[in-house]
Amino acid sequence: MKKRPVVVVTRRLPDVIETRLRELFDTRLNLEDKPLSGAELAEAVKTADVLVPTITDEIDASVIAEAGPNLKLIANFGNGVDNIDVPAALARGITVTNTPGVLTEDTADMTMALILAVARRIPEGARVIPEGEWAGWAPTWMLGRRITGKRLGIVGMGRIGQALARRAKAFGLSIHYHNRRHVPPKIEAELEATYWESLDQMLARMDIVSVNCPHTPATYHLLSARRLKLMRPDAILVNTARGEIIDETALTRLIEAGAIGGAGLDVFEQEPAVNPRLVKLAKQGKVVLLPHMGSATHEGRIAMGEKVIVNIKAFIDGHKPPDRVLPSML
Repeated sequence: MKKRPVVVVTRRLPDVIETRLRELFDTRLNLEDKPLSGAELAEAVKTADVLVPTITDEIDASVIAEAGPNLKLIANFGNGVDNIDVPAALARGITVTNTPGVLTEDTADMTMALILAVARRIPEGARVIPEGEWAGWAPTWMLGRRITGKRLGIVGMGRIGQALARRAKAFGLSIHYHNRRHVPPKIEAELEATYWESLDQMLARMDIVSVNCPHTPATYHLLSARRLKLMRPDAILVNTARGEIIDETALTRLIEAGAIGGAGLDVFEQEPAVNPRLVKLAKQGKVVLLPHMGSATHEGRIAMGEKVIVNIKAFIDGHKPPDRVLPSML
C-alpha cells in the first residue's frame, strides 16, 4: 500500500475540512488551536511532506532552512502569502500555494459594512440601549453622514476591489480607483469607475478611501504619513486588506488631531496587538475596530479548506496545483 503523505496543519480548520484531510492524508492536527511557536514550526517542517499554515504563522527563511527533505509543498490556508518567504521556499524546491478568490464576496461585504458603520456611527448607537443611555429620539443626536452621492476611492482594483465597487455603486457612491493598471474597459464601464494613475491625486479628492490591495514589499506603508495628510479632514479610511499597507501610527495621530474624519479597520500592523491609542479612539466613536473578521464566514472558511485539499491532492498526484504562487505574483 502506498504510504500516505504526512500533512501538518498548524491551526484548527472547519470540522468538515479536517475530516476530509484525515481521510485523504496522514494528517497531524493542532487540536488545541494555539499558534505554533517558531521552534514548533521548525519541528513541523522537519517531519512534514506538506505544511498547511495560516496567515498567523511566520514561515520565514529560518523556518524553511529547518525543512526536512520530504517537505515539498506549503499549502497556505489563506489568500495572501506575506507570511511565507516564498523565494526561500522555491530555492529549496518547495512549492507554495494559496487560496485565492473564495474570500472575495465576504471581504467586500465586510468592507461595505465598515463604510456604513463609520459613516452612520453604528457601533456607537448599538452601545446606547444596552448601556441604558437612551433618553429617546432627538433631532440633532447621533448624526452621521450620508454615503449616497459621495466619492469612494478604491486602492487596488482586483477581485475584492471590483466586488466592493459593485456594492458601493448600488448605494449611490461614485467609484474611483487607483491600480497598477486600468481594469478592462468593459468592467470600468459597468462600474462607471474613474481611474487615477496618481494615488496622491485620488486621495486628496475622496470622501471615502478603501484599501483592497495585497501586502507586498511595494505596498508596505503605501498609505504613508505624507499620503495620509493629503486626505480631506472629513474623509473616512477603511482597511480590510493588511495592516502593514497603512502607516498606522500616522493615521492614529491624524485622527486624534481631527485631520481625518474616521476609520474602519479590520487589520492592524502588529496584530493581534492593537495600538492603545486606536482603542481609545474607538471608545470615543472616532474609529471602528474589528478583529480581522473580513473573511470570517462558514462558507468562506470551508471554501478555503477545499482549495487547500485540491492543491495538495493535485501536487501529490503529480500535477501542478491550480493555485501555485510564482515569483512574478509577488
